[in-house]
Amino acid sequence: MKDVIKNIIADFHKRQSPKYVERHQIVPINSGKIISVIGARRSGKTYFLYQLMDKLPSEVERNEIIYINFEDERLNIKADNLNLIIESYYELYPDKKKPLYFFFDEIQNIPDWEKFVRRIYDTVSKNIFITGSSSKLLSKEIASSLRGRSVSYEIYPLTFDEYLKFKDIDSTDISSTRNKSKIINLFSRYMYNGGFPETINYDKELRLKTLQSYLDVMTYRDIIERYEIKNPTALKYFIKKSLSNVSSYLSVNKLFNELKSTGIKLSKDSIYEFINYANDSYLFFLVNIFSESVNIQNTNDKKLYCIDNGLANIVSFRFSEDKGRMLENIVYLHLKKKGYNIFYFFNKRECDFIIQNGTKIKYTIQACFELNSNNREREVQGLVEAMKYFKLKNGLILTNDQIEEIKVEELKITVKPVWKWVLEDKSK
Repeated sequence: MKDVIKNIIADFHKRQSPKYVERHQIVPINSGKIISVIGARRSGKTYFLYQLMDKLPSEVERNEIIYINFEDERLNIKADNLNLIIESYYELYPDKKKPLYFFFDEIQNIPDWEKFVRRIYDTVSKNIFITGSSSKLLSKEIASSLRGRSVSYEIYPLTFDEYLKFKDIDSTDISSTRNKSKIINLFSRYMYNGGFPETINYDKELRLKTLQSYLDVMTYRDIIERYEIKNPTALKYFIKKSLSNVSSYLSVNKLFNELKSTGIKLSKDSIYEFINYANDSYLFFLVNIFSESVNIQNTNDKKLYCIDNGLANIVSFRFSEDKGRMLENIVYLHLKKKGYNIFYFFNKRECDFIIQNGTKIKYTIQACFELNSNNREREVQGLVEAMKYFKLKNGLILTNDQIEEIKVEELKITVKPVWKWVLEDKSK
């Protein structure tokens, strides 16, 4: 086994970092903490590690970095012989005395890996970076297993700005006619195809097959195997039904009755467990109604948003009907990546997003594909009701391509395209 590990270490030292598009996530390099990078499968965690390596101080030599991908088929290693990694390195470089930098990719594949990582943190080096897919390495698990030694960061599929970088488009130029036209065209693709890095330049057939494989792995490995699901048929029905209703309300009672009508026996408690599993696995997220009462938040239906539009669209092929919901999902994901607390508001009317930053409500947002004679009053008045409730003078309606300013009494409502908003808001 040592020979295999030595080959892996030496091969890495001979290789240059692969080409990548730099992600926006900022992670400290010398924090004195174990840096944990977590997120959905195939969202770019491995390439993000290479990005972090390239940001190490210039005096750090390549052979002072140990990179191990624990999904390497050559490795047949268990927790009790993980120390072979350290032994192999020092046999290759017996004179090395400077602190090492460890990058462990998908280390959660090794049972009881935590003890090894804690030990090298305490005795060898505090420069440790680990990644984990959502199947086994969630932030709450890291916090308990590494006992305060770790700080976690999340990686999501590409933002629209990162997507434009992949396409070699200047996202800062939103004024010139030619570049703006390219951005608008690519936003339409992004809204339908999503932002998983591997699929960006695939043709339609290959992209759909690849996204389906992602969903299959997330369903089987991250949920069915991880939680030992006894009724996989019910789970697959639940996931398909949930992803068919992105940006809509998730009703446990309705799901329970639908399952019952199809002959699938499942308790409401099991449905709640499925929801938690899917949420922990980064498949989808839930948004509570805004209320100061936790009981009201818990008892009201929640709105569901998917990790990626492309993933949602392989389940629901009604894109022409779902443009409004897909656009709303992009708005949610942008807000989620910014780290805000997100709620929806409902009193007499609904407002899609209430954004809390710290203890304050920052702004209120409606999202719709277009404002027209059929929905204008509903969208505007829902936003106005929320603005008055939170005593805000400014509100925002995000659409596909409309620009407008609406005044209602003393209130100002700005209407702008989502693509423009996400690019302008990226650095705020």
